[in-house]
Amino acid sequence: AKAGIHSGKSMDSRLRGNDNPLPIYFLNVHKRTGEVVGRWRILFGGDAMTRSVYSQLIILMMERRLSFNQKLVVFWAVFLALGGCAAQTEPASPPLMVFAAASLTDAFTEIGAQFEAAHPGRHITFNFAGSQQLAQQLGQGAPGDVFASANPKQMALVVENGRIPPTAPQPFAANQLIVIFPADNPGQIASLADLARPGLKLILATAEVPVGAYSLAFLETASGEDGLGAGFETAVLANVVSYEQNVRAVFSKVALGEADGGIVYASDVVSMDDGRIGQLTIPLKWNVIADYLIAPLDDSGQPELAQQFIDAVLSASGQRILEKYGFQRP
Repeated sequence: AKAGIHSGKSMDSRLRGNDNPLPIYFLNVHKRTGEVVGRWRILFGGDAMTRSVYSQLIILMMERRLSFNQKLVVFWAVFLALGGCAAQTEPASPPLMVFAAASLTDAFTEIGAQFEAAHPGRHITFNFAGSQQLAQQLGQGAPGDVFASANPKQMALVVENGRIPPTAPQPFAANQLIVIFPADNPGQIASLADLARPGLKLILATAEVPVGAYSLAFLETASGEDGLGAGFETAVLANVVSYEQNVRAVFSKVALGEADGGIVYASDVVSMDDGRIGQLTIPLKWNVIADYLIAPLDDSGQPELAQQFIDAVLSASGQRILEKYGFQRP
């Protein structure tokens, strides 16, 4: 007997739901004339390695020169090999999906690397963006395991959508605003009052983004009785040439010299400053404290791992990393 091995799909395999079959044809050949006197087919599934082992098993078992004991040895050897193949092809554990505010990029990346080192075989996939974008994605049903927001408002929206239990969010960090400008300071910004000077080009985040909302709150407060004048807010907003979807975009554009100044988080200056920007502190009486919240998604497929990551963020080690990147303790 001889065996011919042919790859490709067949109607039989598709009906059986096997997307990757291996049809093996066995031919009965006349010993003297070589004439094919009969044939039959067996279908095998699995990955390429497993199917190759199957075919070799059949061919060896059909080999007439082998004694019964030799065939038995071959059978058990291939059986054990198949066990090894199965172990090698087991699906990997799905990554933990963490939705996190853009300002957390550097700190969470380091915390994530530390977490993966402590959990061999487990991986984290981060989705960094403006908190309002993340809340919208989660509200539309995007799968995830953890949400870390740069303000309570966006977290509340996800809670309202039923993705997070009301009691689940926990504060884990705080932040403050700071004014930045290109290192060569083309707008000659020396004080906060200079932000209202006509002709200045400023970049802010949109009002929907937490840092954008905080920036507007600062301008409103600074326009009060003990502030920089009733017209300060209006004059500053008249100088805004672009509103961005996340704080990293504001920082990058100012650093590239596309504007004379902008407002970002203090943590952005710590993590992203490479000498391209200057900074101007906003006094506490006008500044806004940004509260960061974190929570597991109620429909997470890995609730235990999600909670372990949150615990890592709240741990002493996680808090040290956050402080390293300019965040404050909650």
